[in-house]
Amino acid sequence: QVQLVESGGGLVQAGGSLRLSCAASGRTFRQVAMGWFRQAPGAEREFVAAVTWSGAGTLYADSVKGRFTISRDNAKNSLYLQMNSLKPEDTAVYYCAADQALYRRALRTEGPEYNSWGQGTQVTVSS
Repeated sequence: QVQLVESGGGLVQAGGSLRLSCAASGRTFRQVAMGWFRQAPGAEREFVAAVTWSGAGTLYADSVKGRFTISRDNAKNSLYLQMNSLKPEDTAVYYCAADQALYRRALRTEGPEYNSWGQGTQVTVSS
């Protein structure tokens, strides 16, 4: 399994930007797709974005498409989420997660398909 630690969250005004990072340890990071999920207070966890093991393929939730960019650096065992044009409704705890399958080509949006999770980082967007 992959061990994951998120960082980069904080308080930002609407329209601002943040870059989340996820540091990974474990031999399989480079072999698995990675995803970002978020959970707002009183809401269920939702998919945000995912990237294939190679970084060549990406998938986004409609709510963040065009504003967020997911990327990874396998040489640094790191995953990133660049968030621009932030809105108050983006306020949530953001989690990075590792796909349970190796070298999966079709990116998944369902949480149960991911078997390693970080502790989360809080993002708060003020209006």
